[in-house]
Amino acid sequence: MIIQRYAENSLRIVFGSQIDMEVHEKVRRAFFLLISLHRHDIIEIIPSFCSCLVIYEDKLTSYDALADLLKEHLADLSAIEMPPPQVHEIPVHYGGDYGPDLSFVANHCRLTAAEVIERHCAEIYTVFTVGFTPGFPYLGTLDERIAAPRLETPRTRIPAGSVGIAQRQTGIYPFESPAGWRIIGRTDLRLFDPLKPPYSLMQIGDKVRFIEEH
Repeated sequence: MIIQRYAENSLRIVFGSQIDMEVHEKVRRAFFLLISLHRHDIIEIIPSFCSCLVIYEDKLTSYDALADLLKEHLADLSAIEMPPPQVHEIPVHYGGDYGPDLSFVANHCRLTAAEVIERHCAEIYTVFTVGFTPGFPYLGTLDERIAAPRLETPRTRIPAGSVGIAQRQTGIYPFESPAGWRIIGRTDLRLFDPLKPPYSLMQIGDKVRFIEEH
């Protein structure tokens, strides 16, 4: 674990340099521990693939004081109790107008479209982090047999609910937005509601399974 100054009122706690379940587990445990502290000098805690960003009120604490405190609290992550992850089943319409890149992925991976769908639905994915747009879940790890590169030129607009893949990750676009991932399907589920806490349907550590909807 490394604690680094990130900006004039934030620090970053780094647990590794690669995306894997061991590093993810440390990030998740640190995230829930930091929440449990209920400190007035901590404004926001943002977990990512390998780190947690802590934004603090610099009128109430300093980088050195908060870093020392966090080192003490984070010394034993194994003792932290965490809520069980929620499991989300996501119905998806694959291919056609819903998934314009399904045929590319199938050709790239030398599979049929049905085989791509079958393998995409076979995995139980972990929510490594949420970001890019509000509620966008970065899900892994994708079966390497259906891994595909990002678009060379991102689309300027794709519909809300679009399901994409890029390398060994898959994700869902909560809103109409630009997109550089290969779009293979679409879900009708709402992933982000600004009027309903905790706003995002998925949280770090949750599990996701896709189900083909005909």
